[in-house]
Amino acid sequence: MTTALTEAPADVTPAAAHGQRRRRRTTGPLAVLPLLVFVAVSFGVPALAMLNGAFTVKDQATGASSYTTANLTGSFQGAYLTALIGSVKLSAVSAGLATVLGLPLAQAVVTSRFRALREAVLTASGVLANFGGVPLAFAFVATLGNSGVLTSRLNLTEHGWNLYSFWGLVVVYLYFLIPLMVLTITPALDGLRPQWREAARNNGATSAQYWRHVALPVLAPSLLGGLVLLFGSAFAAYATAAAMVGSAVPLVTLQIADAISGNVLVGQENVALALSLDMVLIAGLVMAVYLPLQRRSARWLA
Repeated sequence: MTTALTEAPADVTPAAAHGQRRRRRTTGPLAVLPLLVFVAVSFGVPALAMLNGAFTVKDQATGASSYTTANLTGSFQGAYLTALIGSVKLSAVSAGLATVLGLPLAQAVVTSRFRALREAVLTASGVLANFGGVPLAFAFVATLGNSGVLTSRLNLTEHGWNLYSFWGLVVVYLYFLIPLMVLTITPALDGLRPQWREAARNNGATSAQYWRHVALPVLAPSLLGGLVLLFGSAFAAYATAAAMVGSAVPLVTLQIADAISGNVLVGQENVALALSLDMVLIAGLVMAVYLPLQRRSARWLA
């Protein structure tokens, strides 16, 4: 038996082994070809159409199209610029608050002795992080709107509360951004080694000093990465704001919807594509910041 097992690999000649490896290398790219085709059709074609339309202007008299930067220039002027700044401001404020509030909540979940509580919070965070759109807007209107349940019972209107405002929209965005932050930062908190806390304690460091000099510097890439991810999620949100505030709060996604519906001046039909290109550029910048932070965090917490 032993002799048969040891002599079996000798039946495979080096040429046959080389042929097997070559076939694997040949068939490997073919296996992902359908996925590449799907990505090219689903994302590449719309991206090229958007890029082409963003730099195309149609002459109303002759109907001829020409390439120009007029659409892109117009997207940084007037109401479009105000909407772009409003989206950046809303996303930055919402992401910052969600990061500050989500970190202690995630830490409480990680250090909890009750496994059922941890699993329940993480499961709920996974659900709430994907809960948005019209249902979320309706829930807040029914609860904190002008005639909402809590608004009426707590007389919030007399204290200056207005759901259909910038800060009202921030509160709504926090509903799904805080759970997203919990999901994002929990793996990083799990990576903090207990030995680091014990070493700091043995050297006379308090809990605050441990977090200031050890934990937060290690978590900084993950925190910044989570902040960038939350910013991107808030920046791309549309349905919730459209259903709740309409045009009361200037946002670039709402401006794109108005431009697509034809609510633009003559000759600016493609300004929606230019605004979309602006969003793609900002999203690309966000991802360019997020990916290096994730790699740096992985080196510390692996």
